[in-house]
Amino acid sequence: MNTLIERTSNKLVKAFLNNRIIAPLPKRFTKKLTEANKFRVLCESKVKKPIIGYKAGGTGIPVMKKLKEKEPFYASVYKDNFLKSGRSVKISKTTFGIELEVCYLIKRSFFNSKGIITMRNISKFISHMAPCIEIVGYRQRKKGITSFGDLCSDFGANVKFLIGQKKKYKKINIGNLNTNISNKKTKQNINGNTNAVFINPLNSLKFVLNKLRKEKKHLNKSFYVFTGSTVGVVPIGKGIYQGKIEKLGSVKVKIR
Repeated sequence: MNTLIERTSNKLVKAFLNNRIIAPLPKRFTKKLTEANKFRVLCESKVKKPIIGYKAGGTGIPVMKKLKEKEPFYASVYKDNFLKSGRSVKISKTTFGIELEVCYLIKRSFFNSKGIITMRNISKFISHMAPCIEIVGYRQRKKGITSFGDLCSDFGANVKFLIGQKKKYKKINIGNLNTNISNKKTKQNINGNTNAVFINPLNSLKFVLNKLRKEKKHLNKSFYVFTGSTVGVVPIGKGIYQGKIEKLGSVKVKIR
């Protein structure tokens, strides 16, 4: 089918796989989150690479209210875009931000379970937790965010994820941990808190897991869930960024 949505998705997928930039997507695919989500799902179906996990996007409640959305969105994260702390990442003109997040490693047994995920039963599915950095940007020649659809339609706007040392999961007050991301070269030093993430990162995780269940996603392995930024979207520059999350540890990336 040589329809507009097929042609456009093919262009974006090719850009995603070859690290290239294309013209902005037609607004019909980005203005409304429902349509952007359909477009994202179509694009992801054409990427034949291993999925390492999923990200929650649009988890800042003030931004959610401003853009008149009732909930975040989620997108797949591919193994090729998953790196260990300290690695180097080259950015482009359409890479617009860096985020500091809490991520969870979820047991494979999640896919064999049934029922709704709640705050009471969610712990039994979590293996480990860790600090991570997400680098966000478009595969398109565009800047700024006018809707969640802008982010969701372009593979959730995820460019790279870098993970710090994992810790075995234990219950802590995840909704009130101090966070900080800094870069001496760019003189950035931004403080945050885990309560900026859709009430808290565990609630964000619950959202993603219930979406995966509803949409009958299945992986034959443990997987990561990246829960959203604790410091907002920080404008990105070159140099070494270090992120710290209280009680979880630190994570670094060299941006070039």
